[in-house]
Amino acid sequence: MITGIGIDVVHVKRLKKWIDTPGLLERFFHPEELELSRSRGKGAALSLAARFAAKEALGKALGTGLSGIVLKDILVVNSHNGKPEIKLFDTAQSALEKTGASRIHISLTHERDNALAMIVLEAD
Repeated sequence: MITGIGIDVVHVKRLKKWIDTPGLLERFFHPEELELSRSRGKGAALSLAARFAAKEALGKALGTGLSGIVLKDILVVNSHNGKPEIKLFDTAQSALEKTGASRIHISLTHERDNALAMIVLEAD
């Protein structure tokens, strides 16, 4: 049973500005996300924009927004074949448990100026 759906779009220009602001990325992204994005060179802003959109979409799917959730507790990674996956820790995991959802489906896309994420929460 679907318990929540969320979608969000982020302008890549926003993340390009954040990259130039010391300490800002560390407030919003898990260290693993930062390491991955930095390895992508010029594609770092695209990668981070998609991940930030995923965090916002998750808040919408939860029905609570991101209130009370530490954004670094949401980790967006790619499987060995490139499929996006989302891992939750501490505050984010607690928020998910309150919904009764047990699975998170995620889709990411980006092109030049925009990154988009969609989240579907599913319960057994």
